[in-house]
Amino acid sequence: MAGYGIVSAPRPLDVSPHPVPAALEAVHAGFPSVAQDYFTGDFSLDENLIIHPDTTFVVSVAGDSMEGAGIFDGDILIVDRSLRPRPDDIVIAAVDGELTVKRLAQDRQGGLFLHPENAAYPDIRLDPGDDMTVWGVVIGNYHWQCSRAQYGRPAVAGTESRTQAAAQSAGRDMP
Repeated sequence: MAGYGIVSAPRPLDVSPHPVPAALEAVHAGFPSVAQDYFTGDFSLDENLIIHPDTTFVVSVAGDSMEGAGIFDGDILIVDRSLRPRPDDIVIAAVDGELTVKRLAQDRQGGLFLHPENAAYPDIRLDPGDDMTVWGVVIGNYHWQCSRAQYGRPAVAGTESRTQAAAQSAGRDMP
């Protein structure tokens, strides 16, 4: 199923906190503030963004079927398995043994299906014999704002996105 993939099997998050510095005040999108040179201490992404660490994992995205939802090739999704999926949630699902990220949708008759956020891809409607399991609900998305080549590793260790693979085959240094 081209365009439907997840780069690797989900891996659990490291439950030990990894704090990063937190700024004293909000960042202004207009003119810079000299007061922002002061920091208040550490901010742990995993402690502040992940409510259920024992049931939360991350996956890297491969493909463009969810671009309309702001999910792009190479993004890192944070997924919580403890949440009950509801219509309109973005979920990680295993369809006939293959992982995919899609929006869980409901038709007028109450039937559920998986909807890509890219018109180039069809909905995934399940027949009675099809095997589909929702692995979890996407609670967050990390989208790189700069080239990750400077960080020297792929988004999730042991994986690479199609964008990275294409850059490497073109001779560009993007690990």
